[in-house]
Amino acid sequence: MTLKRKFEEKFFRVLSALITLVIVYVLANIIWTIIEKGFSSLSWEIISQEPKGGFYMGKGGGILNAIAGSFYLAISATVLAFLVSLPVALFINIYLIKYRRMLVGIRFFLDVLWGIPSIVYGAFAFMLMIALGQKNSLGAGTITVAAMISPIMIRAMDEVLKTIPIGLQEASYALGSTRTETAYKIFFRQALPGFATAVLLAFGRGIGDAASVLFTAGYTDHVPRSFSDPTATLPLAIFFQLGSPIESVQNRAFAAAIVLTIIVLVISISARLLYRGKK
Repeated sequence: MTLKRKFEEKFFRVLSALITLVIVYVLANIIWTIIEKGFSSLSWEIISQEPKGGFYMGKGGGILNAIAGSFYLAISATVLAFLVSLPVALFINIYLIKYRRMLVGIRFFLDVLWGIPSIVYGAFAFMLMIALGQKNSLGAGTITVAAMISPIMIRAMDEVLKTIPIGLQEASYALGSTRTETAYKIFFRQALPGFATAVLLAFGRGIGDAASVLFTAGYTDHVPRSFSDPTATLPLAIFFQLGSPIESVQNRAFAAAIVLTIIVLVISISARLLYRGKK
């Protein structure tokens, strides 16, 4: 190995280590700031109660409306996205497997949709709501978030399906199975752990997003009882409380951030465990 190559190798190793340390430091600093400012305000009351009168002025109540709304929205959007994503992912890996150029185009299109900022989805959905005369609601937020996370779920499922040997598909055809039977009875079962990981990743993105539901889901101090009711979410609760000049309200925002961080952390760990189980 020449002196130049040794220098390049050492330089990029040191650079990679520095970047890693910076990322770890930023993450640790964010988590420490959230805990430092929000832990004192975190209590059973704030988790188990809806906001009461004057909550945003520092009085009693909690963020149960936002916790419940986040789960309602994320779960319903994930279910809707799964119902759309599963047949699409299976279709492009079973019926379009021979059309390489088309597959490249479809995957590129999905990657572009994946990269579009969530505020764009929210603005577009808001325009449709105005055109259709609809109001802010849990249903509107669900459809918006489902549209946003569907490309993520499809591409994640697609990557899982790409790892299945082509010989398994050919063997299924040789035994007389149709393409649909091969897709749902062979490929689906084979890729089920990877599909679960894809669902969790999409769910984590959906529950932590604020921009896409800012104009569509609305906000309320109550737990929604139907898809026609507006709903609060944890990201929006954090946003609105941080805008208050009252320090105690700002600390409650950091307490809500702790709750949201724990939820996302549990989802991430679960996805990692499922991925390892698949391997």
